[in-house]
Amino acid sequence: MKIKSATFVVSNSEVSKCPNTRIPEYAFIGRSNVGKSSLINMLTNRKSLAKTSGRPGKTQLINHFLINENWHLVDLPGYGYARVSKKDKKYFQKFITDYFEQREQMISAFVLVDCRHEPQKIDMEFMEYMGEKEIPFSIIFTKADKLRPQVLERNIEEYKRIMLEGVWWEFPNYFVSSSTNGRGQDDILNYIEEINSNLKN
Repeated sequence: MKIKSATFVVSNSEVSKCPNTRIPEYAFIGRSNVGKSSLINMLTNRKSLAKTSGRPGKTQLINHFLINENWHLVDLPGYGYARVSKKDKKYFQKFITDYFEQREQMISAFVLVDCRHEPQKIDMEFMEYMGEKEIPFSIIFTKADKLRPQVLERNIEEYKRIMLEGVWWEFPNYFVSSSTNGRGQDDILNYIEEINSNLKN
């Protein structure tokens, strides 16, 4: 898939105010500082479509972007904030879960995890929630350029081991990405394109 157009549509904190269209949506989510905004900018070939920040928790709203005039990329708040109150964390969490449980246009989600770190409890818990609610998702391992290939492979295998020893029957679909060198761009966009094509048939 080639990205010909990518435009901001709306930001809000209520699912009921999301765009009233029937076009498919693909949601991107991850804990704070996982590189989500940089990944979105890389995927769309736009330097500042999504706002990047050195301060974790910059994205605090549901952000819709219209891609190629036929699908929405949805940038969701992180599910682990470093600098907001417990009250705000609960509030963000609620509209995140409201989005996934109520938004019928959401076709598939992408859960971003930093490949440099061992499996984090908050990531595992969020993916378990997605599985329990039967919400389709893929994992995107970010910042792959920061690791040697053998270390990257070892870290992904550790995710597989822990998840398959836990509640998962099979390891979710996954991608490896780098916002620095563009790795994963074609794989992720072609995956979305394939789903969109199947939806039309």
